Amino acid sequence: MTITRLDVGTRMSSIVIHNNTVYLCGQVAKDKYSDITTQTITMLEEVDGLLLQAGSRRENILSATLYLKDMADYDAMNLVWDKWVPTGHAPARACVQAAIAEPEYLVEVSIVAAIVK
Repeated sequence: MTITRLDVGTRMSSIVIHNNTVYLCGQVAKDKYSDITTQTITMLEEVDGLLLQAGSRRENILSATLYLKDMADYDAMNLVWDKWVPTGHAPARACVQAAIAEPEYLVEVSIVAAIVK
């Protein structure tokens, strides 16, 4: 068994792969000063890119944990999420209110996905 780490930093790796399972570090928006809709869109674009880099895709997501700065943004975030998740491929999911490392960020997601060969 091997563990592959991509984009390794001091505190974390962007991607860790073990036994055909992909673990992504928490993803946030490209622009932390945008609204919840834009932050959710660009955050999910980051997820798409990392999944592609890892050899996976959104249809293979096993679980997602979403962190919202304010649960008042839940419905707006879900409007984007529901369009992004492929029909019939909804992952196990949790969504919680949490303080995010930088207060301008409104949403963050942590993803676990499979590599299907």
